[in-house]
Amino acid sequence: MIIDDIEAFKNEWNDASDRLLVHTSGSTGKPKPFWALKEKMANSARLTCDFLSLKSGDTALLCMPMKYIAGKMVVVRSMVRNLRLVAVEPCGHPLADVAEHIVFAAMTPMQVYNTLQVDVERRRLMDIDNLIIGGGSVDLELMNELVSFPNKVYSTYGMTETLSHIAMRRLNGPDASLWYCPMRDVSVSLGDEGTLVIDAPLVSEGVLVTNDIAEIREDGCFRIQGRRDNTINTGGIKVQIEEVEAFLSSHIKGDFAITSMPDKKFGEIIVLLVSAMSVDDAADVCRMTLPHYWMPKLVKRVDSIPHTGTGKIDRATCKAMLL
Repeated sequence: MIIDDIEAFKNEWNDASDRLLVHTSGSTGKPKPFWALKEKMANSARLTCDFLSLKSGDTALLCMPMKYIAGKMVVVRSMVRNLRLVAVEPCGHPLADVAEHIVFAAMTPMQVYNTLQVDVERRRLMDIDNLIIGGGSVDLELMNELVSFPNKVYSTYGMTETLSHIAMRRLNGPDASLWYCPMRDVSVSLGDEGTLVIDAPLVSEGVLVTNDIAEIREDGCFRIQGRRDNTINTGGIKVQIEEVEAFLSSHIKGDFAITSMPDKKFGEIIVLLVSAMSVDDAADVCRMTLPHYWMPKLVKRVDSIPHTGTGKIDRATCKAMLL
């Protein structure tokens, strides 16, 4: 039960240790243990609360599993800023039974997508003062659904090692953008392989070199092109999985994923996994919409697309489905 999980976490938070154990999301492999400093988790909580102008007594919705950093940080924010925690069991429809007004909520893209499909839940989502979406990418189709929302909606960038997000981008209103803006005391640069390097001394011990291929503007804001380990080298052409998925997101019906498999001729070939469309229909969509160098050599129908506990596509399991 979520209440038991919260109490167990609070007991751990208040013990004598200066650290507590968290686990990475496991989107590209097995989740890894990570010891986080409580002081830096508190710093991260304050950064978010300050950025969103959250104040004592504001309601904060907890609908994330407590085993991951996203859920833990909602509780830490509630303790640091004295927010009133409204907890529901983690599920695909977190607002189904939440009738009271919510000032702050953190959800995954899948939770937001599901919520938008039910009228009463959609209205409750629109009524949230500050909605942040993390744990996975927000595609253009979902962004278009949110662009007319009256209150603040953000996509977040971060990871377990940064104790939740270190940058946000607005998804609606006049400030809507594809560029993430770093939070206070956070700076970014590019490493030798074009991946994002994060310097966030308030929340991270040392400089963190990520696997995310990025572009940085002169003002320090950045956008992510995809993960370095999600690059498919097919016939000498490098294809970024996330770019192909983003392109197909408004054309493929139902859940889907791009992955790859070894090939004698090309080294690797692009593979499309679909869960709702037929193989023939999905292949037709690809032929009509994708440039030839992004074209899947194989389209495979699967019962469901595997996801991690935080809602991200489970890339390792996708590859294993082709063995």
